[in-house]
Amino acid sequence: MNSPRYLLRSLAVRQTIGYFGSFIVLGLFLASIGPTLPELARHTGSHLDEISFLFTARALGYLLGSFRIGKVYDRLPGHILMAIVLLGMGAMSLLTPIISQLWLLAIVMLLLGVSEGGVDVGGNTLLMWVHGRKVGPFMNSMHFFFGVGAFIAPILFAQTILISGDIIWGYWIMAIFTVPVAIWLIRLPAPPAPTKVERESKGDVDVLLVTLIALFFFFYVSAEVSFGGWIFTYTTAMGLGSLSGAAYLTSAFWGAFTTGRLLGIPIASRVRPRNILIVDMLGCLISVGLILMLPDSLFAIWVGTIGMGLSMASMFPTMLLVAEHRLMLTGALTRWFFVGAGLGGMLLPWLIGQLFEVVGPQITMVLIGFDLLLTLIVLILVVRYPHKN
Repeated sequence: MNSPRYLLRSLAVRQTIGYFGSFIVLGLFLASIGPTLPELARHTGSHLDEISFLFTARALGYLLGSFRIGKVYDRLPGHILMAIVLLGMGAMSLLTPIISQLWLLAIVMLLLGVSEGGVDVGGNTLLMWVHGRKVGPFMNSMHFFFGVGAFIAPILFAQTILISGDIIWGYWIMAIFTVPVAIWLIRLPAPPAPTKVERESKGDVDVLLVTLIALFFFFYVSAEVSFGGWIFTYTTAMGLGSLSGAAYLTSAFWGAFTTGRLLGIPIASRVRPRNILIVDMLGCLISVGLILMLPDSLFAIWVGTIGMGLSMASMFPTMLLVAEHRLMLTGALTRWFFVGAGLGGMLLPWLIGQLFEVVGPQITMVLIGFDLLLTLIVLILVVRYPHKN
């Protein structure tokens, strides 16, 4: 007869598998817009400065989803809620490639972003509730699976374009992926929200520290979404690769990103989070600097892209661990970090789109480099922020 402890561990394993699967799906969806941006522009008859508004619409939805749905996880069964937003992502994915009007596609992207924000804040929050203070390796592992999905997405679309000449089946295949993950989660009980802890610590929230961490996510996600979303178009515009070559370069970024998150699992248990974040920041700045110094070099774009993927990989989960160690995290509090992330994913990718054709493709790396410098400044402020007893 199984002991209660064994059953509890078994349930935690199955819950964790569900969150990992959700993040594979999330990675697929978040990495899909970059390789499909030119095709979506063709479908809607739009220019790059117009189609870049999709980044803004999606990020606005992500912000709304993180903010509104994040608090709901404290009140409703988390797995049912996650299943609903996963299926919502699937429904929007079915619609995306068959819409021919930009304004209507922007609405779909807004709704897709709402669902993505719900999955992101839900997966991180529920995982912390399941594993508590021992969440570190599981957090890095979950974000590794996000990288797996993001790595697959450009390859999926490169192959569907090669076979069918369009992106329709790529989006429809992604929609199908949401169904088994949603079913898996619905069949499992969700971890309870730490309502007692939340009530006891309600007055002890360090607003300034929360703001700094949210600001870090703002600048970091600005760089991640901008690089992952624009590297495909940047590469083709600079004449550094064909459409398929640019798709594989995008996949190389997410592949390096995935590898970095895999390496981050053992590293996180041996190295202090602040040291990991500082080394990551330096790696990002060196990678972008290489691309800026050698803009016409195919070697530089590949090395810089892989370097960016490796360096960015562990920044998001590592900063979440910093927040978890220094704050009592609940869904209501965690959502503010994802609001910062959502705002970051909204502004810089849109700004690049407005300047890409006017100033030239190189503005992409200039703005990303400047954004990373601001990220470093905020990181220093977080690291030097005094601990409260």
